[in-house]
Parts: sequence; C-alpha cells; structure tokens
Amino acid sequence: MAYDDILPRLARPSRYLGGEVGSITKDPAQVELSIALAFPDVYEVGMSHLGFAILYRILNERPWLAAERVYAPWGDLEAELLAAGEPLRSLETQRPLSQFDILGFTLQYELSYTNLLMMLDRGGVPRRRTERGEGHPLVVVGGPCAYNPEPLADFFDCALIGDGEEALVELCEAVRAARAAGESRSALLERLSSIEGVYVPGLFAVDYQDDGRLAAIRPLRAGYARVRRRFLADLDSAPFPTAPVVPTMNTVHDRVSVEIARGCTRGCRFCQAGYIYRPVRERSPERILEVVEQALTASGHEEVSLLSLSSGDYACIEPLLKNLMNRFAESRVAVSLPSLRVGSLTPELMEEIQKVRKTGFTLAPEAGSERLRQVINKGISAEDLVETTRIAFGLGWRVIKLYFMLGLPTETDADLDAIIELATRVKKSGKGSQGGADVNVSVSTFVPKAHTPFQWEAQIGIAETRRRQELLREGLRAKKLRMKWHAAEMSFLEGVFARGDRRLGNVIEKAVDLGCRFDGWNDCFDFARWQQAFAACGIEPSFYLRARDPEEVLPWDHIDCGIPKAFFLRECQAALAQVPTPDCRTGACSGCGICDFEELRLRLCDPRSLADLPSPPSAKAAPAEEQRCRLRLRLAKTGKGRFIGHLEFMSLFHRAVRRAGLPVRHTQGFHPHPRISFSEALPHGMESEAEIIDLDLAAPLSAEEAVSRLNASLPEGFRVREGALLHWRGAAPSASIESTVYRFALPKDAPVDLEDRIASFLGAARVSAQRLKKGRSVAVDLRPGVVDVWVEEGRLLLEMSQGSPLPVAAFLLERDEAQVRDLPACKIGVRLRPTPDGLS
Repeated sequence: MAYDDILPRLARPSRYLGGEVGSITKDPAQVELSIALAFPDVYEVGMSHLGFAILYRILNERPWLAAERVYAPWGDLEAELLAAGEPLRSLETQRPLSQFDILGFTLQYELSYTNLLMMLDRGGVPRRRTERGEGHPLVVVGGPCAYNPEPLADFFDCALIGDGEEALVELCEAVRAARAAGESRSALLERLSSIEGVYVPGLFAVDYQDDGRLAAIRPLRAGYARVRRRFLADLDSAPFPTAPVVPTMNTVHDRVSVEIARGCTRGCRFCQAGYIYRPVRERSPERILEVVEQALTASGHEEVSLLSLSSGDYACIEPLLKNLMNRFAESRVAVSLPSLRVGSLTPELMEEIQKVRKTGFTLAPEAGSERLRQVINKGISAEDLVETTRIAFGLGWRVIKLYFMLGLPTETDADLDAIIELATRVKKSGKGSQGGADVNVSVSTFVPKAHTPFQWEAQIGIAETRRRQELLREGLRAKKLRMKWHAAEMSFLEGVFARGDRRLGNVIEKAVDLGCRFDGWNDCFDFARWQQAFAACGIEPSFYLRARDPEEVLPWDHIDCGIPKAFFLRECQAALAQVPTPDCRTGACSGCGICDFEELRLRLCDPRSLADLPSPPSAKAAPAEEQRCRLRLRLAKTGKGRFIGHLEFMSLFHRAVRRAGLPVRHTQGFHPHPRISFSEALPHGMESEAEIIDLDLAAPLSAEEAVSRLNASLPEGFRVREGALLHWRGAAPSASIESTVYRFALPKDAPVDLEDRIASFLGAARVSAQRLKKGRSVAVDLRPGVVDVWVEEGRLLLEMSQGSPLPVAAFLLERDEAQVRDLPACKIGVRLRPTPDGLS
C-alpha cells in the first residue's frame, strides 16, 4: 500500500484502505479510460451517498472503463501527505489523482467547496481549468449544487446538470472518442458541449454592472446559450446496484438504501430538490423487492432504507412496506422510511413503521404558524401534525423531533412564537402515553436557493439570525423543550455561495490558502479565515444575501432546470398572497412546464400491480427444538485488516456472518442482535494470527463448512485459520484465554543491554512508568499481567495475561508508545484454559 508508513499515525486509517466487499478493482493497463469519483467529504459521509454508489456500479459495468473512488482526506492525512510529499490516491488501485483521465466531483453542499480545491492540490492537479494542459485529468462536477455552479466555474472543466445515469456514460464515451481521434483539450470541450446536460464554463463570458450586479452571461459558441438539465425518463428501467460496496468502517448510514422514487410534486416553495428532481418517477414494487433481496444477500446489512424526497407519498407504500417487513421478519431485517411528511402518514402506515423501531420520529412542519405554512405551500395544518404525534406517542414512540426553519420570507416574531406554541402542543399530545413523551426541536436558517420561487428573496444576516435563535431558545427552554440550531455564520456562508457568481472563485481559493477545510463541520469551521479571504479579494459577502429584482440577470440564468423562470415568479407572487398551489399528483396540473406528457411525465406505480407481487413467506410451523452449539474460530487480521478498529471489525464480522448464512442465535428483546463473542481489542495497527471469536449457533454446522463460507464472505485482510465446535455452555473467549503472546520487530537501535533489561523486569515485583491518559501523565505499574518476556530471532516476544503490550514494549526498548506503534507487531497466539474440546 502506498500509505503504509502513514496509516499507523492516523486516527481513522480505515477511511483510506479500500478492498471492501463489493468494490471493483480493474487493471489500469486493461481499460481505455479511468475516472475517479471524488466525494469532497470523509469516507463515512461519502459512502452513505446513494448517487455515488449508482454511478460507481454503472460505470464499472463498461469493460473499457474503470471507475474508482476517492474521499476528502481528514486533516491528519493531509498533513502527512504534505510532509511526505505523497499525492492523494484512489482507494481501488492507489493511483494518484493526476493519473486519471477524469475526476468527477459530486457537489452536495456549498460548504464542501474548499475540500474540492484541497483534493485537487493534494492529488497533483492544477486548481484552475486554464492552468490544465493536455496531460491533466478532465475535472467534472455534478449534483444539486451544480444547478448554480458559478462560484466554482474557474476550477472545473465541465458540469453535468441533472440525472447522471445516462449522461455521465455519454461523457465518458465522448472522452474516449476524442482520445481515439487525437483531439486537443479545447476540441474535447467543444465535443462535450454538444451533450445535453453538459455545461462548459469556458464557453461563456460574464459581464458585470458598475453596482456589482450581472449585466449579461454571453455564450461564446453559437447555439449554446442555455444548458438544459438531463432527465432520466424511466426510473424503473434504470440500472441500480444490487451488490453494494460494503464499508469496512461504520458510516453515517450503514444500511441497504433503495431509491423507491425520484422527484416530488408537493411544491414547497423553499425546496430546491422538489423542483430540480421533477417529475416524480416511481420504481415498481416488483423491482424494489428484487433489489432489496439481492442487496441484503450481497451486503449482510440488517436494515433497509426506502429513499425518496417523500417516501410516504409512494403510491404503493403501505402494501410494499407490509410485504417487506413480513418477508424479512425472520431474518431480523429492519425497514426504515427516513423521509416522511405529515400528510402522507396514515394510521395504517404508522402501525407498520412502529413494528420495526421506535427510537425516533422526525416531522418537518417547517413553520410554526398556519399563515407562514401557506406562504411556503407546506400544505399541512397544526391539527394534522398534533393528531399524527398523538398517534405516534400512543403507538410507543418516546421521542419526536420537529424540524423548523427561521428567516422564511415574511416571517415575524409572531411566527417564531407559533413554533414554541406548536412544539408545546406536540409535547402535550403525548401526555399519558406509556413511558412518557419527549420533543426535540431542530431549527435551521432559511437559505434561498437557485431554481426555486424564493430565489429572489433576501436572506437574513448573522445578527438577525442570532436574535431569532435566542428568542426561540428562551421560549422553548421555558416550556422545557430542547433546541438544536445551525451556526449563523455557516448559514450565512451557505447563502453566499448558493446564489453566488464567478467572482467568488477568488475567495474560495484564498480561503483554501488560509487553511479552510471541512467548513460544514462545526469543529473545523473558521469564519475569521473566511472574513479574511473576502477582505483580501475586496468582496462584501452580504451583497449576495440581498433581495434580487425579478428583472435582474441571475448567475444561473443560463442553466435550464426544465421549469421556466415565469413559473417561479408566479409561485413567488402566490406565496406573498398566501395562495396555495395543489399537488399535481392528486390535483390539477400546476403548469410548471416540466412534463411533455409523453416521454417525460409523472410515472407512478400502479397499486393494482400489487396483486402480482410475490406473497411474503407464510408463517412456518413451530421450529423443532434448537440444537445449540458453540463455534469457536481463530481468525487472522493482517495487511489492511490491522487498521480496522475493534468496533468496526465487530460490525464487519457481523455482516460477513449474515452473508455466509450461518445459523447464529440472537438475543431477545426489541433490538435483537446476534450472539457473537469476541476477544479483547487489539492495539491500534497491530496484526493478529489469533483473534478468538465464538458464535452461538441454533443448528449444528460442520466447522469446516462454516470456515469455508466465512472466508468466502470476509474482505481482504481477514481470514479464518481454523474452527471447532464446542458445547454451547462453554466460557466466552474473554474468560477462556489464559494468556496472549505478542511479537514485536526489534528496531535497529534497540538497547544493547536488552537481555539485562528483560531479566531485571521479570525479577522485579513492581515496575513504575509514566503513561499518557486523556492528555495527562500518570504513574503506572507495568509488572502485573506480564507472564514472560524473551528475545527470539531478532524479535521481542511478550506473554501477557492482561493489559496492553505497548507500554511494556516501550519500556523495554526505551521508546515512547507512538514509536512502538510504528514497529511491525503481531498477536501470534493465545493459551487457552483447558477444555474438553477447542483450539490450542
């Protein structure tokens, strides 16, 4: 591995390993084109993004094309790369980013822009498109933020606007054809501009007025005045990954995610996603069942998430959910709907949901008053919300989270008071419910987005945001309600870039030079640096938060989302008049202009097709009495595996057991989990040939078959060496292990008197040393737990009955623990207490 010397010094090395189950590695010499799919945030965030996974699978289905992944390096890795002069590399082949033909960045959030530039820097790719030559990768961006790509226009070569399943493949084919024809970079960009949905910023010029507003966006190529978004007409026939990449670490969303629908017709006037993903296209329940079955088998996950902008609006949601839950109840797979609206929550649907889990329930009224909900076209009443929460509390939920926005157009303090009143009513709706009722209130600041009816509206500034937050905090605290909020400065910056223009590119570049990274993370965000960057570039950021005149040229006017500007203006006027726009799913067409009513139209699944759905398995007869036994395994954790932390390893192994189909028994209770016991955690970065794991089986299975099935399911770096069946009442690994033997490679400068030091150590009753614990140096006795120490073939061996070997090795070798961690080390064996059967 290219990062071998660096990984032991990182806090979370498992972010950078690759080699996961489901990942695809192709020989670069055997493909014509390579693309690095780049996510400008850490691995655990990027691996939870479904769009990224869809493109990874689609692209790799082409034998001539290799798609690999790269995620933003956290600060510790970036510092190590700089110090070592090493480039940022992909996960699959460890190639530097500069060696790829295409770098494809997904833009999900404005506060990730600095990470994009940082990744180009660390990957050895020039930041600005004008600085890239024939040998540099083509830098492509996509995602929701690409609907106003102008703040980043100086840094990418082209943007893909809209759905990427077909368009990105066409883009790669065009690059392949241009290369075969020997075309120059400029000729390639001309070729790409002919693909619908591809925006080439170098083919547009921007003029400004004296007051800073835009004067014109001028196309530099005839017939290329606007770039129309790309649409995927039929979601049901689109490719979808059924063998997902299974992460080696715990991610934000650790589950099988299935997109059941794309688009929304609710028409909330603040919601960009509700407009740019129109029209609604639903995936058939037959296809969803097929995807879920295959993805669970391939991944070993224990949860399925049904995704869309409003999962409860899916035409077949209740029978689909019931079918899924009945189908997977025996295998203890949970089904979740993370995106639910009050208007779509029927009592029958809530009954189904509560069978799965009742850990939390999130609803988004957005505004507290009926008047303001009419302004934003939310379409729900306070009575609907309170009745929904009353049912939820009655069904056993204990905590309900309410999501609101402050700073919405026309908002007054009375509307903020209404948030407090509504949250109080929700809490009271749970009065008398078993176990009590709790309500958490989450409040974000409204940010006007491009391609929405509110794209002309002003955003409140930092001082006013803080005043309104304080008003809510005090009012909710008085009602004994908790509140979470977004930092005012972060919302301010998001608003600047959401409606910004090309002049902000200089600011982003300056901020990166000043050290801005991971601006969406509270512990990384540094607003003072951003203020310094704006000042250095002579830009007043509040200029971008102002209200816009309807006749003003907007920075994104040349990006066509499929909905005409006139519709958005009518909706803005309707908002101020508090006139609702009905949902065209159930009412009259709203005239947004997105559909051609032939190819591009609403595509809803037919509830009548549910009669053709395969029935869930019928209830089986009572199982015969279990023939319990214990399977004890000795597992090796080597190579990449040594960088997987203990909790991550436990999750990884649980998924492997599910993929292998081993009949593991589960605990009882509301959240049953498999009965698998592990030995104590290894020191960070140490290899092992002797991880002892016990599985409590409900049915007998030969040890040989279990080992074979597990080894076929484990990722790179893990291998079961042997297995044995024990009586199920036997002691767990932690109680069975009498001692453990560790081996350390001796450094070249090992103490010359090492043998004497060992003899002195073993002969002492007490060995005092200093250790760092939570940043403080404390005195410890190293002697307890050490059974024996010796040197053999140039290696230091320690046998210990308890405790970590690191401080003992550090003491004997006269080094600190950090230096000892860098030494090749391995847990080579365990001594087990005598049992009738077992491993030795």
